[in-house]
Amino acid sequence: MTTGKAAIFVEPYRFEMAELPVVPIEPGGIRVKITTGGICGSDLHFWRGEIEPFVSGAPGPVILGHEMAGFVDQMASDVASDSIGQPLKEGDRVVFPYFFPCHRCYNCLRGEFNHCPVRFRFRASINEFPYCNGGFSEYYYLFPGHFVFKVPAELSDSAVAGVNCAVAQVIYGWREGGLQMGDDVVIQGAGGLGINAAAAARHMGAGKVIVIDGQPGRLELASQSGADHTIDLNEYDTPDARIERVKELTNGRGGDLVMEVVGYPQVVSEGIDMVRRGGTYIEVGNIWPNSNVTLDVSKILWGQVKIVPVTHYDPYILPVAMEFLSRTKDTFPLTNVMSHSFPLEEIGKAFEQSEWLGKEEGSTITRAFVTP
Repeated sequence: MTTGKAAIFVEPYRFEMAELPVVPIEPGGIRVKITTGGICGSDLHFWRGEIEPFVSGAPGPVILGHEMAGFVDQMASDVASDSIGQPLKEGDRVVFPYFFPCHRCYNCLRGEFNHCPVRFRFRASINEFPYCNGGFSEYYYLFPGHFVFKVPAELSDSAVAGVNCAVAQVIYGWREGGLQMGDDVVIQGAGGLGINAAAAARHMGAGKVIVIDGQPGRLELASQSGADHTIDLNEYDTPDARIERVKELTNGRGGDLVMEVVGYPQVVSEGIDMVRRGGTYIEVGNIWPNSNVTLDVSKILWGQVKIVPVTHYDPYILPVAMEFLSRTKDTFPLTNVMSHSFPLEEIGKAFEQSEWLGKEEGSTITRAFVTP
């Protein structure tokens, strides 16, 4: 085996299939055979042309996809365990952070791996080593020293497809925001991150969990995944109406924590107005440049609202996320976030399906995934 297939993102709405060189294993390295590659909301932004893919190094065509899991295809002889000491061998299923901290910059030396300025090394041109550097490919290479964790036997491939993005991201977000038992939380958006955020908040001891979205099917899935109350954009069709509804549900205060996972800047000002005095606004979704927001800073000042930006996560969150999924697999229908599966060669259809799922009234599923 000298090549592996990959779906190359050429331009908005278009992929091309290619065979790319399979990376030889360095000391400390691991080559993963990808079994599931989820389509994240950020991938849809790239696909539509709303954002250009972030590329490290020289420009060129890239492989999208970062929600991925697979099994160890080959690993160096000096690798014997995963990052928490569990024995690791070829054939074991694994998950891993989709970003690569360098381990030797100012931030990494302070243990802030998700703040590493070169953490985007996972996405580079297909002309640069390791060539297959995105989730929509047959193989993925873990550089020496990268974090990797075995998948518990009770979790299916579809269950762990979003662990290294959606699940880990929202658990880390709640932790960074300081979620405490009994806190009332509000979640703007019931896509993949929002559904997982509702379940995680409930599991972490939140008081009331309130979810806002415009798709009845998604809101139903949110209710099944831990939400006590849902707010339908079609019923509460103005920001003032939604803000007032949040305050009604929280005894006039507003949420202790409000998390934004919509990914559009126009919801930010509204979300901040949903935060109680002294509460916290957790910003996750607005990843693109020029996500400009006009804010009345006096409201933040006099309301003592803390704004916590959350990008990526500490690697230790991955085993935490898998334990959460294991504990709640019979409680929350989180595997329903991914229900449509496509072969890699039909990645265009997979993206079209995910786009439709995001718009179709009554849809309960938020995204599709591909299987190389």
